[in-house]
Amino acid sequence: MKTLTLFITIFKPLTFIVGLYGMNFSIIPELHWEYGYAYVWILMIAVAVGTFLYFKRKRWF
Repeated sequence: MKTLTLFITIFKPLTFIVGLYGMNFSIIPELHWEYGYAYVWILMIAVAVGTFLYFKRKRWF
């Protein structure tokens, strides 16, 4: 159960970010930036690493 909680906690925010940027909205400013794609990747990596480090500090890994 602990392992499943870890995976869901790490991947759920990433699923939300990908779902938000995958919609056909044109009002999201980052979609029209030159480096918008890189921005989303950096955001997702930062969220995943931050969550991983949080659980590492709590000694769940």
